[in-house]
Amino acid sequence: MEQVDVAIVGGGPAGSSAAREAAAQGADTVVFEKGVPRADRDGLGPDSTDAAGMLDYWVDIMDIRPSEIPDDIILSKLDGAQFLGPNEDITIRSTGVSARYPDFGFAFHRAKFDDWLRERAEDAGAEFRVGVSVTDVETDMTGGHSHRVALADGEDVEATYLILADGPQRTITTGVLDQFMPHDHSVSEYLGPRQANHIAYQEHRRVPEELFDPELIKFWWGVMPGHTAYPWIFPNDDNVARIGLTMPIGMDIDDYDASEWALLREDDTEIPRGQVYIERLLEREFPEYDLDDFPIVEERGKAKGTETYPISSTRPIESPTKAGIAVTGGAMGATSAFHEGGDHVAVRTGKIAGQLAGQGRLDKYNAKWRSAIGEEVRRNVSLADMVRDWGPAQWDRTFGVVSDMLDGGHYRPTKAVTAGATGLKLLAEYKGRKFFLRSGRFCQLREDDYLV
Repeated sequence: MEQVDVAIVGGGPAGSSAAREAAAQGADTVVFEKGVPRADRDGLGPDSTDAAGMLDYWVDIMDIRPSEIPDDIILSKLDGAQFLGPNEDITIRSTGVSARYPDFGFAFHRAKFDDWLRERAEDAGAEFRVGVSVTDVETDMTGGHSHRVALADGEDVEATYLILADGPQRTITTGVLDQFMPHDHSVSEYLGPRQANHIAYQEHRRVPEELFDPELIKFWWGVMPGHTAYPWIFPNDDNVARIGLTMPIGMDIDDYDASEWALLREDDTEIPRGQVYIERLLEREFPEYDLDDFPIVEERGKAKGTETYPISSTRPIESPTKAGIAVTGGAMGATSAFHEGGDHVAVRTGKIAGQLAGQGRLDKYNAKWRSAIGEEVRRNVSLADMVRDWGPAQWDRTFGVVSDMLDGGHYRPTKAVTAGATGLKLLAEYKGRKFFLRSGRFCQLREDDYLV
C-alpha cells in the first residue's frame, strides 16, 4: 500500500494551502480532490462557488502579501460596502481594521483563485490527484496514529497525518470524527447540514452601465426571512455583477408573515427559490427597468451563469490532533454565512494545519488557529447571535442608529453617544457577547470532548 506523510481531503482554499505548507516542510504530501466541472475553468477542480469578495484585513488573515495576488484574479477594487434595510441604509468606507491591502477590498474570480493556490502547492512539491474521490477513512491508533484512506478507484493510501478540507458539505469529515465521539453522540449534532448550513445561489448578470457601481458591494438585510438571510450584489468586471443571496436551508413559509418581508408575496406557498428572490430584488430596486435589462451572462459561473453552493453557518469545532487529524476551513465550521463564506479563514487554517503536519507538530493546531483567526470568529459569532431574531423593523432601526455612528463612512466609537441610548445599547451588547466568547468559547466542540 502506498505510504505518504500527509493526506489531504479536498483541494479548495484550505486543502491547497495546507498542501503547500506541508510540502514546503519536506513532507510527502498528496491532495485528493473529486473534481467539479465549471464552464469558466479548463479541466476539473474544487467546487469553486462563492460570492468571492475579499476585505482588506482578510488578506492579512490569509497571511498573503497583496503583491503576491495575480492581477487576473482581481475583477474589481472596492471602495466600500452598502447595507440596505427595507427603508434605511448605510455606506461604510472602512472595515475599521488595520490592513496592508491599500483598498477597502476587492471582488475576485474564485476559480482562478483556487487554481492559483493549487499551482503554488504543486510548485512546493505537493501532488494533486484530481478526479479521485475519497470514500472512507480508517484510523489506527496502535503505537501512534495512521490513516488508511480508501479511494473510489479501489486503491488505498496510508498517511501519518490527515487534513480534512472537504468544505461545509463534510462528505468525509463527519464519518472520520464520529469514531472519536462519545457513545451515542455524533459530530452531526454540531455540524449537521440542516442545523449548520445555509444555501447560496447567485447569477452573473450584466448591469446597465448607468447602474453599475464597480466600487461598492451591496447587501440587503431585513427583506427576506431567515437567520442571516440576505441578497447581495458584487461588482465584477465589464459591467457584470454577481447577484445572489444566502438563506438557511429547511425553512417553512408558514413560520413567516409575508406582509412583513419585502421579497415575499401573500400567495407564496413555499420559501421562494433563489432565482425568484433575485428577480423580485431587481424589480424592487430598479422599478424603471425590465428584467431583460439585466441579462444572465451564460459564459460565466459554474453552469450557464448560475451557481448554487452551501455555506457553513455554525460555530467552529476543534480537531482531534492526538489522532493526527486536523479539520480546516468550511469543514470545521470556521466560515460564516454572516459575512458570505470565508476563503480567508479557510486559507489560514489550511496553512497552519499543513505547516504543523509537515513538521510533525500537529498537536499545536487548535491553539494556533484560535490565535490566528479567533478574533474574526468572535466578531462574526457575536454579530450573528445579535441579529438572530431580528425582523425588518429592527434592521431599519439599527441602520438608522449606525448611520449616526459614522463619519464619512468611517465608524467612530465616540459617536455612539450621539446615536443615543439605542446606539450605546447596541455597542454594549456587541462588546458583551465578544467578551463572553473569549478564550475559545466560540468553539462548540473542544479537543477534550473527543475520546482519543
